[in-house]
Amino acid sequence: MKKLKNYIIVSAVLLSTLGCDKDFVEINTDPYAVTVINPALLFAGAQRTPLGGWEDEHTIVQHFVNPYNQGATLGFNFNEDIDLRSSGRWNSAYSGPGHVRLMVQALEILGEDTDRVNLKSMIRIWKAQVFMGLVDAYGNVPYSEAGKAVIEQIFFPVYDIDEAIYDDLYSELTGALAALNPGADFVSEDLFYGANSENPSANATVQVEKWRKLGNSLLLRLGMRYSKVNPSKAQSIVAEAFAGGVMTSNDDNAYVKYDGSLFTQGANNGLRDFSYFYYAAEPFVEQLKSTNDPRAQFILANFTDPAAVVNDPEPDTELANQFGVPIGVISTDLADPNGPYRGSRLGGLNYSQMNIWAIASPAAPDFWVTYAQTSLLLAEAAHRGWVSGDVRTYYENAIRADMQVYELYPATSPITDAEINAYLNEPGVLFDAGRALELINTQYWVVNLRNGGEAWANFRRSGYPDLQPNLFNNNLNGGFVRRMSYPDREASANAQSYAAAIAIRPNDLVSRVFWDTQ
Repeated sequence: MKKLKNYIIVSAVLLSTLGCDKDFVEINTDPYAVTVINPALLFAGAQRTPLGGWEDEHTIVQHFVNPYNQGATLGFNFNEDIDLRSSGRWNSAYSGPGHVRLMVQALEILGEDTDRVNLKSMIRIWKAQVFMGLVDAYGNVPYSEAGKAVIEQIFFPVYDIDEAIYDDLYSELTGALAALNPGADFVSEDLFYGANSENPSANATVQVEKWRKLGNSLLLRLGMRYSKVNPSKAQSIVAEAFAGGVMTSNDDNAYVKYDGSLFTQGANNGLRDFSYFYYAAEPFVEQLKSTNDPRAQFILANFTDPAAVVNDPEPDTELANQFGVPIGVISTDLADPNGPYRGSRLGGLNYSQMNIWAIASPAAPDFWVTYAQTSLLLAEAAHRGWVSGDVRTYYENAIRADMQVYELYPATSPITDAEINAYLNEPGVLFDAGRALELINTQYWVVNLRNGGEAWANFRRSGYPDLQPNLFNNNLNGGFVRRMSYPDREASANAQSYAAAIAIRPNDLVSRVFWDTQ
């Protein structure tokens, strides 16, 4: 009887299953689930990832400083290897829902035989830019297996050698540039030159030409990285990029504009919300003051109360009244009214901060690759005899171009031609062939005020500007931070690959990436 009862139950289950089989898929499919993803939207998401915070590379190259040595704020101003400060680029570009994962997934969706050749080429170019920044910051990083946890179930990617990654980035850039096709797809979602960008292209032909200039400008940047380690290779790559056609005006700039409310520049919000921590660094302020830089009014500000900057919509921006915080000095010493420094002002320190209404506004654009950057690299390349053209012309065109883009920041007015011409004739700016490398690369430092990764990379490559090391302690052996350390969690989350990586290069702040030779 028991067997018969079990037989009846099993039969009923089978009949029930068979009876609803024709509706099984429909019943078990979420009608609201996303089943098809447009890879162009993933690409746009990668373009929107912010440039980076103020407290990391900007502090190393002495644009910016947080003088409070308390817990998480004990960072590069005190030569300390704090995970929060070293991991910012890693988190935004690699491990988080940022650049790498979005673009690897987008390329997988497109596949090998896609007819969206321009979208695929744009993704390859931008992915190369992202990995260039990761290598410049960390050295060896996961590359060939990066972002493939979902696609290939690679959960513990190996760290590739930095020099080998750079070789492949060259191949990716040149391959993607060759594949761009003005007769193929128009990528409307492209945030740089697409339909809804600040500088929209009329059609695929125009968009492809913009991306060709962007790709070659990145190739120029990559080539210049070799100037110390392999000058002949640098010359070859730079000449190839130049022949391919780089950016020629501000119309070619690759940037993302934020509206300040729905889409905000996240790093700038921090300057508003925790303002008493954050100040302009003395070397950068002195550079602007000593050259009467007309950009300074949009960069620096003295707020009535440094701890409540949002309450002061009209701060003092007079250049003569700006003072930067000395490097490696503790906040308590700076605030001491009987000490050698400027003391305190209401809730903060009596020093200049970044102008939160202009260059540090939540609505400020992120300039990723610009004509000004490109023209300065060309100035150095021409000085070295690697490309044709007049060094001074490249140099002055770059300065003029950078000043002209300031009108794209909120609460600014155009810098006039007269102001630019006066600046170009300042003793600390006036072109002098005997000081060409110093002048060019010091301007690169100024131009990259909001691209800390690029400013830091070029400082290590060129040795300019002539900054003095932070000697708060001897953690850096009397020098500068040469690379970021890997995030602490990598030691457990990707233990085997991490162990192999630090066996090749110590996980510290003073070992060097391959192109940064002594």
